[in-house]
Amino acid sequence: MELLKRDLLEDVVIIGGLIGVQIVYAGNSVLLSYLMALGLESFTIVIFSTFATFLILSPIAIYFERDRWPKKLNSRLIIQLILISFGGVTLFQSLFLKGINLTSPAMATAMPNLAPGLIFVIAWAFRLERVKLSCVYSKVKIVGTCLCVVGALTMSIMQSTGVPTKESPLTSPSSPVFDKQKIIGCLYLIAAVFVLSSNVVLQATTMVEFPAPISLCAITSLIGVTITAAIQLIQDHKIETGWPLVSVGNLVGYSLLAGAVSGSCISFNNWAMKKRGPVLVSTFSPVSTVCSIIFSIATLGETVNIGSLAGMFLMFTGLYFVLWAKGKEGYYEGDGPESEFDAEKPLLS
Repeated sequence: MELLKRDLLEDVVIIGGLIGVQIVYAGNSVLLSYLMALGLESFTIVIFSTFATFLILSPIAIYFERDRWPKKLNSRLIIQLILISFGGVTLFQSLFLKGINLTSPAMATAMPNLAPGLIFVIAWAFRLERVKLSCVYSKVKIVGTCLCVVGALTMSIMQSTGVPTKESPLTSPSSPVFDKQKIIGCLYLIAAVFVLSSNVVLQATTMVEFPAPISLCAITSLIGVTITAAIQLIQDHKIETGWPLVSVGNLVGYSLLAGAVSGSCISFNNWAMKKRGPVLVSTFSPVSTVCSIIFSIATLGETVNIGSLAGMFLMFTGLYFVLWAKGKEGYYEGDGPESEFDAEKPLLS
């Protein structure tokens, strides 16, 4: 009886915590959109928030993971760390923030739901994920991936159309016009998700030699900040330190808050993944999209059309197809104890 109560309490904590994490992610997307509307550059936000993540995670990594660090760094591991830093910090966050700025927080939180499908395709291409076309679950994963892509394209097209204005007299009142800014923003977001998916595959291979996730996050954050600052210095010939509508104190406060929240969310997700597996954690990702839509409508006055909602539905359906197939593969009998069909393995298998 006591064990049953403890398991029930643990389930409530995990489910409630995962919902809370997604609400935080949605709120952060809306806040980022607001900060950029005040004139903050994407590189500036990346530099401040990522450096705060490094400062917060470093002491935790030193205390808990020092014995898991590799004895020496070889050239391959150094190159992997640099690639993860550039892809996960500089490239992904910059593309993602530009995408938010040109589209909306709702679109920005919906696009990352493409990641499981893209990770599956990339891992399959690099033979990190085996696919058996005779297996029904492999077929479902392929169908789910296709639905994710179709849903993303539908969202991109529908979100980038709108009612023509007086400035477009050559267009008939009933025909939609394409918003070039939103199309470019959608392309930024799709590129960001592709970079993120590739980065996850690279992280999975790096963790074999560097089995310390908090330390890996802290190190790549520091390297990423250095690379991002160097790129901004080359591009603008200076590091931006003055903004007309945002004080340095407010930016530092946001960065520390973002670093603490990000570290807490990542730690909770890792704990939940260890307890219940990656499939359960991944199924909560659409919650952030729904919350972001609500926040955007309530605070920023955004609107979401029926076509975009249809695209989201297709994307979520494809996501759950992929996750369902990944979970069911754990019960597939065919390769013995070393089979890749193991529900407790990471999404890449």
